[in-house]
This record gives sequence, structure tokens and C-alpha cells, in this order.
Amino acid sequence: MHGYHPYAEDAEIYLPGVEKILHPELFPVHTEFFQTQGNLTLFSRLIAASVRLSHLPFDYVLFTWHLLSIFLLLLAAWEVASRFFQNTTARWGAVTLLAALLTLPLAGTALYIMDQYVNPRNLAAFAGLFAVARTIEGKLIRAGLWLAFAIVVHPLMVWFSLSFCLLWLVMIRIENYPRLFPRALPVTAVFLPNIFYPTSPAYHQAIHFHENHYILQWQWYEWLGAVAPLFIFWWLGRIATSRRMADVARACRALIIYDFVYLVAALVISIPQRFEGLARIQPLRSLLLLYLMLIVIGGGLAAEYILKNHAWRWAVLFLPLCAGMFLAQRSLFPASNHIEWPWAKPKNQWEEAFLWIRNNTPNNAVFAIDPVYIRIPGEDTVAFRPVAERSSIADGYKDSGTVSMFPPLADLWWEQFQAEKNWTSFTATDFLKLRERYGVNWIALQAPGVPGLTCPYRNSAVVVCRVGS
Repeated sequence: MHGYHPYAEDAEIYLPGVEKILHPELFPVHTEFFQTQGNLTLFSRLIAASVRLSHLPFDYVLFTWHLLSIFLLLLAAWEVASRFFQNTTARWGAVTLLAALLTLPLAGTALYIMDQYVNPRNLAAFAGLFAVARTIEGKLIRAGLWLAFAIVVHPLMVWFSLSFCLLWLVMIRIENYPRLFPRALPVTAVFLPNIFYPTSPAYHQAIHFHENHYILQWQWYEWLGAVAPLFIFWWLGRIATSRRMADVARACRALIIYDFVYLVAALVISIPQRFEGLARIQPLRSLLLLYLMLIVIGGGLAAEYILKNHAWRWAVLFLPLCAGMFLAQRSLFPASNHIEWPWAKPKNQWEEAFLWIRNNTPNNAVFAIDPVYIRIPGEDTVAFRPVAERSSIADGYKDSGTVSMFPPLADLWWEQFQAEKNWTSFTATDFLKLRERYGVNWIALQAPGVPGLTCPYRNSAVVVCRVGS
């Protein structure tokens, strides 16, 4: 239903680091835009070790990790639901609803509950949910181990799970010792990393590609996705209280505080421009855990009190829901196979061109490509670097995302991005300037290409050409 696209979107950031570990001769230059972020996590080393230990092809390992991530997220949801609901039907309702909504967008964050490809966020998601389940049942050492795993695969996403776990513990203490803790104390349990770094004009240009980091740039319906859970949890909390479901009611209260505090944090970094560097904290990524908990609690209550054991009720809810999710995914990747099996030939012509580059150009080739190629209709966000396995100078979309997290890279990124300005009007002479300045000796162009270049590969969408002799 949700599809599988192993080289989409943020694969541009995460997978080249894995390939560099497996084959050090790859990406001899311009590695800053993926290694800076990749060096902060063990994700690349984990995937690379899996390839070496299993002796399986790289694509098969990625597919296996993706399936494992889905299974573990659903298992973690079952664990959380088991803490909340005694009824097995309710637990299945929670897990089934999550399975149906894996690719649900998270308001205006440009994130999904689970991406259509393996990446550190997917691993941190199930680890964070397991940590929540262990915290609720009071097994704090196990919760700490899951949080430790999350922090080594994604040092940012772990803070949201940790903050909820701390908030849960504080609320338990308040209920046990109400005179010792003021009611406002839970707010202090939610914290953000204190990261400050001076920004530059180049950094300001980079974040224009990522206005989703700033809640004031969101559309009204995206605001609704962040604010509505406050009222939904209030309503669900009242239902849980009336039915004497103490843990569910407590979780709803905690999640209201959790959502409110991160909303305030998002507003604080959005209003004064001097705080724009704090955008890399991305406080509204907190919505991932919030939505997971909303689905688990909402799905469990719906199954227990509405769906029950009536098959037709389950069909009435889930058949249209699943059909809608399937159609939404097809609209996102219209030029690609819905499930890109590791043994199948790609349908997408951009990916076909990138594979030709992998098989027919030298490892030390340096490429340039349209800096916003990932937005070209029919490209389907297929990432150049991990598919082609070749170095490239900075692009505007994904590399600017790395810059938004690491401001010291901003000037380097801006210089290369400016060198590609007016790409669609480039002539053969302009490409020669890229060769002189950055060592670019190959380019990938949108068809029909540019006169005066030697182009050994072309299809109806892409032309691959040499630059110079």
C-alpha cells in the first residue's frame, strides 16, 4: 500500500556515507554535504556492517532494514497499546490504524510517520516508541537502552522521545506527591538542545529551501495538523477518565503539555530573525511521537468501543482509508514503480540514467546536475549521489538541508549553488567554467540537452555528457 523507494529524498544525505564506507574509492571530492551529518550517527556504519556480515547485495540489505523497521514500529505500537488496553481487539485496532497510516504527513514538517525508504528517522521512531512503552511500565533501564540506540542513529529525534518519557515520570510523581510539585512543573520536563551558532547571509539563503522549519510559513491546514491534537487529546482524555483508563488519561494530559511546549518553541524561533539559526533544532519534529501516540490511543479506543468484533465495521473504516493512502503514494511517485523491488529494473528514467552513470563513468568523475533537479516533474525525488555513486557539487534542495543543520557549510554551499545559477540557460562554455573551478568533468542534463557537448547516454528525460576533452 505505501510503496518502497530506496533512493528517494533524504537518501541523498544518508546512503552515500554507507557507500563510502563499503567502497572508499567512491566520492573522492565534495563529501562535506553528506559526511558532516553522517559522521554524527552510527547509521552508516550499521548498514555497512550489515552488508559485510550478510554478504548480501546492498539493495537487498536496504530492503531488509526497511521491512525490519516497519515490523519493529508496529511491534512497539503493540507494546504501548498493551500498556493502555486490556482488550486484544483494542490493541489490534491501534496497530492496524498505524499500519494504514505509515506514510501520513506530519502537518507542515515535510516528514512522514515512516518514510518509504530506510533512514535514521525510521530507526529512531521505533526505538523512541519502545522507550515510551518501557517507561510507562516502569522499566527505566530498558527505556534508557532504547534511547541510547536512538541517540546513536539520530541524535536529534531522540530528544522528543526522551522529553516525553521525562514528562511521564514527572506526572507520575505529581500524582503521588501533589503537594511537593506545582502543576506547572511538567512544562520544565520538555527541553530542547541549546545550540547556537552565528548565521550568515548564505545560511539565510539556504533556509529559504526549508520554510517548513518555520511555523509562521505554514499554510492554515498545516497549522491545523499541529494544533488540533491539543483538542483531540483533551477529548480522548475525557473519554479515558470516564471509563477509568488511568494510563490513557495520563498520557493524554502529558501529550497536551508536550504539544503545547513544542508549539511555543517553534513560534519562538520563527519570530525574531536572530533566532533563525535555531531552526535546525526543528522542534515540530516532535509531531512524530505525538502522531504515533495519537494513532495508538485513537485506534485502540475506536476498536474497543466502536469497531469491536464486527468485521464489516473494520472494512468500512479501513478499506477507504487504505485506498486513499495508496492513491496518495502513487501521486507522489507517478514515474516510478510503486514498490521498487531490489531485483527489479527501475522504471524511472532519471534513475536509469543515474545507473548508467554508475556503470559507465570512472569512480573519480565529478558531476554537476540541475541544482533543483529533485523538483523536476517525473524525477520523483530520486537522489543522484547514492544511485550514481559519483561525486557532485552542491545542489539547492537536499544539500541546503544539510546546511540548515550545519551553518559552517553555508558559505561553501552558497558559492557552489551560485556557480550553477541560471542552469537551464547554460551553454557548453558555462559548463567549462564549472570544470575549471570545481573539476566538473561530467554533467546530467534534462533532455534534450545542450548543443556542443559529447553525450554518450540519453533517454527521453535525461542526457549525460562529458565536459571538455
